[in-house]
Amino acid sequence: MICDSAEDFAAALPDHGALVGLDLGTRTIGVAVSDGLRAVATPLQTIARKKFGVDAAALLAICEHRAITGIVLGLPRNMDGSEGPRCQSTRGFARNLERLTPLPIAFWDERLSTVAAERALLEADTSRRRRGEVIDHVAAGVILQGMLDRLRHLRLP
Repeated sequence: MICDSAEDFAAALPDHGALVGLDLGTRTIGVAVSDGLRAVATPLQTIARKKFGVDAAALLAICEHRAITGIVLGLPRNMDGSEGPRCQSTRGFARNLERLTPLPIAFWDERLSTVAAERALLEADTSRRRRGEVIDHVAAGVILQGMLDRLRHLRLP
């Protein structure tokens, strides 16, 4: 099920359980996971993209292994908020993934997530080579943390 808003996503989720965040690129997919209480997003790994079937199988294996209860996809909007070809591609990926899993799927505006990830890695004095290896799943962590913070805000009275 693809949820149109964070509110719909929250309603579709059980009270507890880990979420997975994805940063879809043309060559890689960054993957991050949350803890079961949905407080902290942790970068996990980067998957080299192949074909949709292979990519989906790898993602669903992670979801099963980690008892994931929902999927958050970074939506790469243009800086003016409009949606371009990359957004259409991400929405298409979500529609295809929806056919393979009952897990709720939501989108999170990922504008500047890679910039935030790059800044965090620079502050951690990460080498250029290492930044290239981890930037995608660190960006997925930024995306997922954004959704976790929003969900936490929705639960507050």
